[in-house]
Amino acid sequence: MLMRTDPFREFDRLTQQLLHTPGTWSRPSAMPMDAYREGEEYVIALDLPGVSPDAIDVDVERNMLTVKAERRPVAKADDVQMELSERPLGVFSRQVVLADTLDTERIEAHYDAGVLTLRIPIAERAKPRKVTVGGGSAHKEISG
Repeated sequence: MLMRTDPFREFDRLTQQLLHTPGTWSRPSAMPMDAYREGEEYVIALDLPGVSPDAIDVDVERNMLTVKAERRPVAKADDVQMELSERPLGVFSRQVVLADTLDTERIEAHYDAGVLTLRIPIAERAKPRKVTVGGGSAHKEISG
């Protein structure tokens, strides 16, 4: 039901981690993601620790889901000197192609404990339905 759009994205993510290069709007860093089916919906969970909810943008155009987020530096006082900085800052982005069998009109988004969770219901047209076949001059009937 889900397809990755860029086969080299994982390689880029690992390279950025090694070089500690922050993501920019023109070249965002990747964000870790899990995707699974739970009952009658697909769930996508994206790790965004330390990102403010107002810095997260979720867009759907046709069947392309795009999530962008920005982790900004914490405001420091003038007398603060940074000794160690390992938490990545900058822009993070992820694009996922959604199958036509998902209902992109009813996506729900929830952000808690640094995890953005998107729930995408399976479209009614994609659910199995029973087809009854009559004999003779009877017509076929589709029931939901």
